[in-house]
Amino acid sequence: QATPLSAAGASSFSTSAGSNSDSNNNNDSSENGNKRVDDAVAAAAASTINSKSPTIAAAKATDALLNKRLSHLNLNKKDDEGIFTSQAYDHAAHGPGCSGGDYSDSDDDIRVEPSQFPPISDEARLFSETLLRQNKDWARKTEQDRPGFFAKLEKQQKPQVLWIGCSDSRVPANQIVNLDPGEIFVHRNIANVVTHTDMNLLSVLEYAVDVLKVRHIIICGHYGCGGVAASLTQKQFGIIDNWLRNIKDLYTIHRKKFDTLPQGGKEQQDLLTELNVIQSALNVCHTSIIQKAWSRGEKLSVHGWCYRLSDGVIRNLGLCIEGPGNVEEVYHVMDEVKSSH
Repeated sequence: QATPLSAAGASSFSTSAGSNSDSNNNNDSSENGNKRVDDAVAAAAASTINSKSPTIAAAKATDALLNKRLSHLNLNKKDDEGIFTSQAYDHAAHGPGCSGGDYSDSDDDIRVEPSQFPPISDEARLFSETLLRQNKDWARKTEQDRPGFFAKLEKQQKPQVLWIGCSDSRVPANQIVNLDPGEIFVHRNIANVVTHTDMNLLSVLEYAVDVLKVRHIIICGHYGCGGVAASLTQKQFGIIDNWLRNIKDLYTIHRKKFDTLPQGGKEQQDLLTELNVIQSALNVCHTSIIQKAWSRGEKLSVHGWCYRLSDGVIRNLGLCIEGPGNVEEVYHVMDEVKSSH
């Protein structure tokens, strides 16, 4: 007979948190994408710089860096002061498909009237235009490499997986498991916490299970999680303090295990990261959504994983719950058919 897992039982899992929403690209393309975003931010910083700017001294100091970063935007025209001219900037900021509030190459693609919105600053325009151009480049390349990809994707999504992960930008679900758009249904929050009062998460869970009919639910945390690290301190961060209470409670439950490790060290953070994943996985199994699905005989597995930022590899914590037999009976629901008689 299967042994039920409880919150306290999760303490038997041990081992290895720093900083706190997904595509099928390799590491090189990911780094390039991050660089292009950095480029846009760098460009935004120079948005008010022109030949008559009072900040010309500061502009000169950063000119070399900006010139290098903005080369792909063709901001290579300079005045006698060595900074970007307003004409060069305007060319990039007001290029094709970026007039007023319109970011599209085709007005027909937009159902609302952009003129009803407030004027767009040069900084916001340049930033948006850069990312939107990158999106178009990605879309064109994807369609060239895989003709019909988007037409097929548009018709339906049939993901087999619901991914519950951390909001950390370094842990993109699709990319780290090398799956295409449409193959993973994703929910992310700070520190991948699952609680029974989170209507956002419960709505996602119900849709994934009852409508999309996913077969697997993965709770994936990551070592170096800022939310977990913050939970081991007495510092106040704002509203998030109430959210992190869920993780602090885990620390209290397993206090004896933490007392054997260096206070506030990496070992404690890693252990709390794993315990948080395990507890979140158990909380998923405790929901009426999952219990009802199992009572209907649906095949549904709940997994607990941890991603390591330092090497890009996911660690399987060994937790995989495939039915109510591994969950305390108090969480079980009666068979829906039988209970109706």
